[in-house]
Amino acid sequence: MSLNRRIILSASLVLLVFITLTAVTLERAFIDSSESAMRDTLTSQLYALMAVAEVENDTVTMPSEDLDVLLGLPGSGIYGYITDNSSRVLWQSSSALGAQPPQPVSLASADKQFKKISIGDKPYYTFAYGVEWSTDVGNIALTFNISTDLDSFNKQISQYRKTLWGWLTAMAVLLLLSQALILRWGLSPLRKVGDELNRIEIGEQEQIDQHYPQEIEHLTDNINILLQQERDQKTRYRNALGDLAHSLKTPLAVLQSSLNNQQDNIQSEQISRMNSTIEYQLQRAATAGSASIGKPVDVGLIITRILDSLHKVYREKQIQIDVEIEDTVMFRGDEGDLMEVVGNLLENAFKWADKHITIRAEKVRGKLCINISDDGPGIAEDEAEYLLKRGKRADQNTAGYGIGLSIVKNIVEAYQGDLTIAKSQIGGAQITVII
Repeated sequence: MSLNRRIILSASLVLLVFITLTAVTLERAFIDSSESAMRDTLTSQLYALMAVAEVENDTVTMPSEDLDVLLGLPGSGIYGYITDNSSRVLWQSSSALGAQPPQPVSLASADKQFKKISIGDKPYYTFAYGVEWSTDVGNIALTFNISTDLDSFNKQISQYRKTLWGWLTAMAVLLLLSQALILRWGLSPLRKVGDELNRIEIGEQEQIDQHYPQEIEHLTDNINILLQQERDQKTRYRNALGDLAHSLKTPLAVLQSSLNNQQDNIQSEQISRMNSTIEYQLQRAATAGSASIGKPVDVGLIITRILDSLHKVYREKQIQIDVEIEDTVMFRGDEGDLMEVVGNLLENAFKWADKHITIRAEKVRGKLCINISDDGPGIAEDEAEYLLKRGKRADQNTAGYGIGLSIVKNIVEAYQGDLTIAKSQIGGAQITVII
């Protein structure tokens, strides 16, 4: 998962939790505030009811013109009751006619009760207040009850919830879009570094060229230093190996010539073996090995160049070459290594072929597969096993293929590849390299 997606996903989860908690908190606060307002409203209505009530003996009368409009309107949803201390209803509002509001209660003097109850599936808020009422014949205990259904209250809460979630969702989307744009702008230097590294990988440029913010400038500088050090080290290494080869070959050639004149076959043979061993080990050390950075090598072009040279060397053999190479086959590695592998295999094929050589190169599951077959005498199975046995020195290899196949095997192993020898369909040896 990319860094940009990680940040977007993490921020989205945090924002989702934050928005949810905010919505729940605001909704709870709004409900508490609405309930408090409902309590104040019911209290005001109850005190208004107490203010206009007239009690004579145990009878309560209520001037109709002083009643709240809602209490005098049937089905209004607000109901009023006055009861005595035995829960006998002394008065009820006209709004209770034909309705089934909560039953009134009786409370002791100065007691108050505010609660939410349900009748069936319909919720109500009720407020009751007990008083000691003075009359000409003495005091009488009364309880004033006010109740209201929650239809309008619930509609108000539902509308608030809908509006709240709508605005919070819009804000969340806006914040996510803003964050995505900020991240895109903020991470753009990293994307540019990635693009430059991709161009370095495919060989379009040699180092990171652009200037970047100070937070990643140190990183890009170090990458450039590492790339340059790697190139310099490889150059010094190969130059040193070349110098070593030249410095050793000249004395060996002088010794070889001197011994040939003296006809000392034993020492001459040992010097030849030393010369072959030096060439083999120098080639092993010079092998670049697999690399993901560098320009891809056109396999078809390399094979064509090698074939042009070999046709000139083996002009008299008039060998027929069948080549099957996909146009898109590329080698991600050192061009010199590929030329060494293909050159040695083709040179052996030309040397031992009678009239026919086939060459195939293709990509198999992301790996380069090169298959070279000839119609020559081939390689015996026991000799093939000996040639491919790990750890064999160049001078121990089977006569005929010599140091060349050992070099190929060493390069293929450096690329974590595989080399197999089998009998070809046209009669000779078939060598397959997969790297």
